[in-house]
Order: sequence, then C-alpha cells, then structure tokens
Amino acid sequence: MSSIRETWYKWKALRLPWRKRFLVGRDLQGNTYWEFRETRGPTAPGRFRRIVHYPRSTHYSDVKVSPLWHQWLRHLREHPPSLQEQTQDIKRQERMKILAAQADARWEAKPRVMDAPGREHGQPVPALNTMKTQPIAPESHAVNKDAAETATQEQLDSDPALRKKKYGFDPWEKAKGPGEGWQPESWTPPASKRR
Repeated sequence: MSSIRETWYKWKALRLPWRKRFLVGRDLQGNTYWEFRETRGPTAPGRFRRIVHYPRSTHYSDVKVSPLWHQWLRHLREHPPSLQEQTQDIKRQERMKILAAQADARWEAKPRVMDAPGREHGQPVPALNTMKTQPIAPESHAVNKDAAETATQEQLDSDPALRKKKYGFDPWEKAKGPGEGWQPESWTPPASKRR
C-alpha cells in the first residue's frame, strides 16, 4: 500500500469530535470497515453502527468478508481484528483444508460395508468353502427325500424343487408374481340382473 493511502487511512481513523464516521480497519481483500453513531431521534444517540465499504471495481457477488470481520460487524467482538490476526486466520484455514483432505483420504481407504467383496475399496474376499457354495445337481433331487431333509438353508433358498420335497409345498409359491409367459385373460362382464 502506498504511503499516501496509509496516511489517509490514519487520518480517517482519528476520532475527532466533529466527525460522524470513523475508519476502524481494513482487511486483506481491500475492504474498509467504518463505524458511525446512529441517531434514534433528535437528541438520543444510539450505539455505533458498523458497515463495510469495498472497492468500486468489486462486483456485489465477489465481496468476501472474513469471519473475524463478520464477528466485529455483528457486535460479537468488541475490537476489530488486526492485520496480523487476519493473516494467522488465513494460515489456519489453509491448515484445516490440508487436514480435511488427509482425513478424507483416510476415510476413503477404509473398507465400506455396502461395497461388494473383492472390489478395490470393498470388503475382503471371503474364503471359498465348497460345501456351502456348491449347488445341488439336478439329478440329486430324485435320489431320495433324505437329501431334502439334510439340505442347508442356502440350498433350500436357491432351489424351489428341494423346498417342495422338504415341506410338501413351496411356501414362496404365492409370493411369486406372474411368469414371463403370463398373458392377461379377456374380461367379460356378467349379465346385469333385472329389477
């Protein structure tokens, strides 16, 4: 910043009795923060009102006010933040971004419950157990009823004929919807009764 502008800021920051508006400080984006006494009525002075002025070249949507200055504008802090405090806050925000990226990377490296086994970030692939995963061959259905009695729950769930042998009926038969070969029947209304 030029020395002329620095001198002008110091002059505007002086709280001279005839002044109505005082410069309080500036931020790193070039915004200036002002304070003036708000009058509520002809003689009753109210508390100081706080406002921000930004450079004229800045568009409304590009105005960025730091959290420290937001606190001061809303009367949550009594004294305005210094330039050193503002630079430390920016460094803190940068550190937080780095730490958040590291935490996200650690979280992504963990296995997820919803992923299929064996995928890149998924659960570990389960060990093969041929006794449970081997389906029963179709010719074994006709061997005897003992095969249906000794079948595991997984085999019963996957084979409707085995369920029918074990229970005498297929409990899921009613729950099945119409098959692929289903065709709607034509509907003819019944004859109406004469009154």
